[in-house]
Order: sequence, then C-alpha cells, then structure tokens
Amino acid sequence: MRYDAEHKQRTRSRVLKEAAAAIRSEGPDRIGVAAIMGRAGLTHGGFYAHFASKDELLVAAIGEMFDTACAYFEELSAGKPAGEGLAAYVAFYLSRYHRDHREEGCPIATMAADLPRLVPQARVAFEQGAARLTTLIAGQLEALGRPDPGIAAVSLLSEMVGAVVLARSIADPEHSTAILRASRQSIRERLGLPLPPAPPERDN
Repeated sequence: MRYDAEHKQRTRSRVLKEAAAAIRSEGPDRIGVAAIMGRAGLTHGGFYAHFASKDELLVAAIGEMFDTACAYFEELSAGKPAGEGLAAYVAFYLSRYHRDHREEGCPIATMAADLPRLVPQARVAFEQGAARLTTLIAGQLEALGRPDPGIAAVSLLSEMVGAVVLARSIADPEHSTAILRASRQSIRERLGLPLPPAPPERDN
C-alpha cells in the first residue's frame, strides 16, 4: 500500500513524539529503536522509511522537544501584558508537575548531563534549541525593561534548570518542593513578576 506525503509526515511526527518522551524519561543512551516504534504503534522495519539511523532520530527528537518547549512558552505569553507570560512560564517550570513529569518537561533539565556523550549533530541541535528558548525569555525581559535581557535570560534559565535538577535529586518530597518554591519566589521578587492568576503548577 502506498501512502501520501501527509501520512508519512504524520507517522514521522508520531515517532518523534514518542522518541522525545522516551529520551526525556530514560535518557538517550537507554532508548531502543524497536521500543520507540512499538510505542508509536509501528513495526521496527518501518523505522528506516523515516530515519537513516538512531543518531538521526536523536537529533530530530531534540528539535521536536525544543519545538514543543518554545511553543508552550509562546502559548503562555500570547496576548498577555509584559511579564505575565514569563511569570506563567516560571510557575510551570518550578512546579511539582514539571519536576514529576520528565517525559513532558524541558529538555535542558533532562538532557544537559548527557550532552558530552552525544554525537556532535545532537549537541548542535541542543545548543540551537536552548538558544531559541533563551531568546524567548530575553524578549519578555526586554519588554519588562530589564537591563541586558540576553544575559539576564541565560542567568534565569540556568537558575530554573538548576532548581529542577536539584529538586529531582532530593528524596524527601517536602524538601524537594521547598527548593522549587524558594527559587520561584526569589525569581518573582527579583524580576518583579506578577503572580499568575491561574498558575499551571499544582503546589502554589
């Protein structure tokens, strides 16, 4: 049976979404092509109709993760006054939900430690994706009138990533949640961000 180009693109997108979720939750070294194709409801043999190798899949999946992350940031910011979108993103990023759902979260917090072991193309895709997300944050900071928004965006993203990574490493759930809450409060006070009227997190 022959399929049209749209069907092939939909199938590729499904594989990428499953690969992105598996990489976030299990790490890039522990995923297998057969398992990902199975999660997508496809046969192992169909993999090579879409990707030449596992490394090519990894590079494309990293791009998919950052596409999702940037689209979510833009969704939170759309039509809102300066600062409200950033406040909502900070609330999501430093939430128990984000901490507990690696498979849906920011790829920076889940993959940064794996980067030195990945192929150069994957590192380039990761760096490009991180730069896109940083640029979106910088745009919000610029709209707020913050000085040096590019530098401030790098600092803010680094702080949030570090807080999530640390919170995920702590066994005591109350201590872990306290780390997220403290970082969230510190960022809001430092940047003068409003409290989101309907924050995406579950523990505010």
